[in-house]
Amino acid sequence: MTSLQVRRLTYAALYLAIAMVLPFVTGQIQQIGAMLCPMHIPVLLCGFMCGWPWGLAVGLVAPLLRSALFGNPLMLPTAVAMAFEMAVYGIVSGLLYHLLPKKKWIIYAILLISMISGRIVWGAAQLILAGLTGGSFTWALFLAGAVTDAIPGIILHLALIPVLVITMERAGLSLNR
Repeated sequence: MTSLQVRRLTYAALYLAIAMVLPFVTGQIQQIGAMLCPMHIPVLLCGFMCGWPWGLAVGLVAPLLRSALFGNPLMLPTAVAMAFEMAVYGIVSGLLYHLLPKKKWIIYAILLISMISGRIVWGAAQLILAGLTGGSFTWALFLAGAVTDAIPGIILHLALIPVLVITMERAGLSLNR
């Protein structure tokens, strides 16, 4: 295993640990904590900083592991749907950041594309899980879960993540080569 692979593994483990802990910080007020989508932040950062395979892995594992360890989010349908959503965040942010020029405005574009892609996959996963479990998932539920209820998180992500990506890039902490 090369030094770069060890560093990526270490960073990915750190992002996974942050995804486990961050909801405790924001979850003191249940309604607000969920709206801030705290687990999404380290997954998106992992994609940007470590690359798409690591972002995929952290995104897929984080909600499932958190559900298994802490019972929150509920495994079905929430954690399973989130696993698909967050895996897409990691793939899209990591792949686009690797392929596109490293300009500030592109970070915002990548972030928006990642969030939209992930939320579409979340909706598809919710729809499939509802069909498998006999539940229902409507267009109104999709809009509420993917957009309306997530507006505070979307704003937080757009304000915080590009600043962190730029700062970590300047500090030489990006391993997405």
